[in-house]
Amino acid sequence: MEKVRVGIIGTGGMSQGHMRKVLQNPDAEITALCDNRPEALANTVEKHEALKDVPQFADYRELIGSGLVDAVYIVTPHTIHYEEILAALDAGLHIYGEKPLVCNVTDAKHVLKRIDEVGKIFVLGYQRHYQAEFLYIKKAISSGEYGAVQFVQGLQGQEWLRACANSWRHELKWSGGGQLNDSGSHMLAVLLFVTGLSVKSVYAQMENFNVEVDINSSLTLQFDGGAIGSISIVGNAPSWYEDITIWCEKGAFYMRNGKLEVSDAVGKRHFPIPEDLPKGGNPDDNFIAAILGKEEVGGPPIWGLKVIELTEAAWESAKTGQLALVDKS
Repeated sequence: MEKVRVGIIGTGGMSQGHMRKVLQNPDAEITALCDNRPEALANTVEKHEALKDVPQFADYRELIGSGLVDAVYIVTPHTIHYEEILAALDAGLHIYGEKPLVCNVTDAKHVLKRIDEVGKIFVLGYQRHYQAEFLYIKKAISSGEYGAVQFVQGLQGQEWLRACANSWRHELKWSGGGQLNDSGSHMLAVLLFVTGLSVKSVYAQMENFNVEVDINSSLTLQFDGGAIGSISIVGNAPSWYEDITIWCEKGAFYMRNGKLEVSDAVGKRHFPIPEDLPKGGNPDDNFIAAILGKEEVGGPPIWGLKVIELTEAAWESAKTGQLALVDKS
């Protein structure tokens, strides 16, 4: 394979960054585009002149069956990821799937089973799994130097209520859920990724602000092994803000708006120097490299299952007002 032939399913705003990455990659080329909105396809060609002669499709099944692609990006509303992923796997294609993987635990388990059966590359679009600072935290915790994780805190504030108004993200039939299932899933994924913890139970409260889906979410967590934690997803914030803290037996990690500070057991704090940080990357380049056998997948789909396990339990708790166990069967 000289170049990986890539098809893009869904050409909205999220796709544009992916397309730029693929167009810049000497080992890949975009050979097909799909969107059921002619205006979205026209906008894509206007933004990327290199794609003006690329075949276009209104139905993802036609693109998948065209023989023009080795791999696809799935960048569509959340609730149709499941059917698109299965169709692409059945056609023997590699897949880059935008988050969330799917919108319920049953579908996630089925998808993982089919990926194993087909043996194709699947990269899930959690960029933070490639970010140097989070890789640093993960390595430090897994080394045992800081002892066991005792408390985890995550806060994500975005203007999600206002910015996504009148879009499919506020419609349950397309989004599958609110900010917790959308940008909030990045927070859940990276906390589980870096700590290696498994959630035992969750108590959640949510506010919809007269929208079909959750906007603000407050999660209180208990992990297997005894650690506890809290996650706050605020969708009606005035602007973007993110704060992550992980307290361990022998130190702590403070991630404030992308800036990492580390504390040792006696409170001495420092910022990791660049030489200490692992080499970062991005999921787009990793996707192509993994297909060509040059790299291991950095964002495997198992994290999609772990995230929806927690998310589904949080929805149950918010609905019933009771503590919910996380189903990991």
